[in-house]
Amino acid sequence: MRSGTQSFTSYYGMLFDGMEAAYVNGYAYNRTRPLDEAEVPRRFQRADEVFQNRVWREQLREWDEVRKPASIATARELQAVDPDSLPDSELVTYLTRCRDHHAAMMAQHMSFTGAAMLPTGDFLVHAAEWTGLPTAQLLGLLRGSAEVSAGGSAELERLTSTLASNPEALELLRSADDPGRVLAALRGLPDPAGSAVSGYLDLVGYRLLDGFDICEPFALELPDALLRSIRLAVDAGPRKDTDLEQKVSAARARVPEEHRAEFDELLGEARLTYRLRDERGIYSDIWASGLVRRAVLAAGRRLAARGRVHDPVDLIDAGFEEMCSLLAGSSLPSADELRRRREYRTSHGTNDAPPFLGDPPSAPPDPSHLPPAMARLMRATGFAMGEIFGGSTAAHEEFLLRGLAASQGVYEGPARCIAGPNEFNRIVQGDVLVTESTSEAFNILLPLLGAIVTDHGGLLSHSAIVAREYGIPGVVGTRESTRRIADGTRVRVDGDRGEVTVLA
Repeated sequence: MRSGTQSFTSYYGMLFDGMEAAYVNGYAYNRTRPLDEAEVPRRFQRADEVFQNRVWREQLREWDEVRKPASIATARELQAVDPDSLPDSELVTYLTRCRDHHAAMMAQHMSFTGAAMLPTGDFLVHAAEWTGLPTAQLLGLLRGSAEVSAGGSAELERLTSTLASNPEALELLRSADDPGRVLAALRGLPDPAGSAVSGYLDLVGYRLLDGFDICEPFALELPDALLRSIRLAVDAGPRKDTDLEQKVSAARARVPEEHRAEFDELLGEARLTYRLRDERGIYSDIWASGLVRRAVLAAGRRLAARGRVHDPVDLIDAGFEEMCSLLAGSSLPSADELRRRREYRTSHGTNDAPPFLGDPPSAPPDPSHLPPAMARLMRATGFAMGEIFGGSTAAHEEFLLRGLAASQGVYEGPARCIAGPNEFNRIVQGDVLVTESTSEAFNILLPLLGAIVTDHGGLLSHSAIVAREYGIPGVVGTRESTRRIADGTRVRVDGDRGEVTVLA
């Protein structure tokens, strides 16, 4: 976190020195590090260069041509190793490689924050002033520019087109057999169908399905949900937003004529980089953390067979050095201690922890006194970050919850209250997902949903982005939906007004 955010703030000339993270009683907290005053003049100069040279384009090229291909190659190399086949000493070495790759990918994710956030924030700030339109409506103009946020990839496109024209594959896909066996049978089909299935599963199979923590399962651990999402992708075919051009034209018509060329430029830059919001996580730490989990579970199975842990999953709650020492023959931590840690983690959620330790952070200083480029930089970044982490403060009523209108449309359906990916198999097509928050890793499962409601997050949170990309209603930042909506309750999600009504 610290090295990645320092790289981002230095590259873009931000007036802070990045962020650092710490776990307190199992909960992650972040804090902003102040900038050394001696560094301020260089940051002012860099802010001028950022807009003059549109330096986010340099980062986008670096991502597409260097970082993303290298990350995928390393992930595939680590994925090709069977950790169950390694002797103990080599498993420790492999686990270390996976851990080091995960750390590098966390830093990489954060280092691309500027390219992911700045053009979008800059567009939103200016377009709101010129048009008077709400943020959610302006964000709708970016729809379709982040294919990955709707689960898209070249591998998925190949999979859907190949299976759709293969009767044997379609029969397998729709069979009622065990989902794990169905996926294995699909992999075993003659090419091109078999290779298309393998190509897709090799790309997504070891991605964590929620967040960036190895306590959550990767996709192949939930074959039922994965198989259902593939069925829907094959049946749905390509998605198109047929009225996007009209929406852009309508918004542009509200812009004063002297600013229309600038509006076009800012919208173009935002659409160009918008995909980095999710890509930098999916191809960096989400995949890397899934590979760490895979290695840890292999070690856990080995230690469980020796009676050193009660269950392979218990090893997830050991520290890294503890994992290595247990594989080397240590008796500590005990199996009972690891089970106690797991029970603590699984019985607590983020809503149980205070949002701040100490005083709440103060509002950022007014940027208006800063030089123009720096003021623009800090305003755009602050606005974007606020729309990621912000939420609604609107009061609720007995059967009405208010949040942020993240994605337009109205939908009625049964609420499916999901605490984590282990419960994804409970989702039925058309359910309303009610959860604390989502990460980029939810993407491959979202075709199952009719609407999204979250406790946390703003209009640039992952939940809001994917709701817009999938074209389903979304209300985010409600604060209390997971506490006030019972599982199975019928609800109406109004993505135009930002309201969720409990119907029955």
